[in-house]
Amino acid sequence: MDKIKSKPGLLHFFADCPVEVREYFQHIPKLLDLELSVVLAYVFARVELAHNMALYCGVIKLHQANAEIAYRAVQTYRITRADFRSKYETVYGKPISKATWQLLTQAEGVRDRVMHGKDTNDDQMRNAVAHVLAYAKEMNKGVADCGGPKPFGKLQGFKGARQSLEKETTRWMLMGMGFFSSETKVNPAKDSE
Repeated sequence: MDKIKSKPGLLHFFADCPVEVREYFQHIPKLLDLELSVVLAYVFARVELAHNMALYCGVIKLHQANAEIAYRAVQTYRITRADFRSKYETVYGKPISKATWQLLTQAEGVRDRVMHGKDTNDDQMRNAVAHVLAYAKEMNKGVADCGGPKPFGKLQGFKGARQSLEKETTRWMLMGMGFFSSETKVNPAKDSE
């Protein structure tokens, strides 16, 4: 990926992204008037949401999980960076490519320095934002290639008309995938609401 040398260059890079990525990160053009650390925080908040939605939508679309139980599983599961990759492979049946993951890893290093008050400069932050955008584009391709919906985009209608599994069957399936443990207490009364 070419180095982004200015805010207008980053804006041009953003404009060249696929439409779903531009819509997903729609506030970038306005945020570029602020500190780049704000833009960096914004894109990483959106990455975290997309990671959660990739898992949630994947278990529903590819494994016919009950949406309510799947949502609760993903929302209550603490997903670390490494764990996301593992869960992704479990849900989609293949790993995130090393080249795609490297885009995010490079940006995470800058984000971590910013979040911990370490020295960073505008050049590093601009390029970290561009790496996140490139990552989003590649993740969308990878998930779509596995039959899932593009997590960095609109997700309306991602499930289709397929019948979902029963709640208890979904719970057992998600337990097998490592989202729930055998000690996880699930409120049966809440499941029937």
